[in-house]
Amino acid sequence: MELLNTIEEFYIMVKESKRKTIFFFTADWCGDCQFIKPIMPEIVENHSEIDFVEVDRDKFIDLCGELSIFGIPSFVAFENGEEIGRFVNKDRKTKEEIEQFIETL
Repeated sequence: MELLNTIEEFYIMVKESKRKTIFFFTADWCGDCQFIKPIMPEIVENHSEIDFVEVDRDKFIDLCGELSIFGIPSFVAFENGEEIGRFVNKDRKTKEEIEQFIETL
């Protein structure tokens, strides 16, 4: 999974990617984020047709506000410059719930 380094990189990924891209919003202090981080490599491996990008909520707080990410862990998916889905709330997420979200895209 790639890490987002700059806000500019986010906009380039959204605008220029021809593949589905899922942004995973997380933070080191978030217990629910730490709960799912160990399963994320398996999810990424199972969906090689999708690009996954980890976004540090604290580093990109303005982006989170712009995208209405008020709870973490959260996932927002884009394709061809358009948002195509979101799994955004403050609840703990399971592998099964994340997989179900991906299947809706």
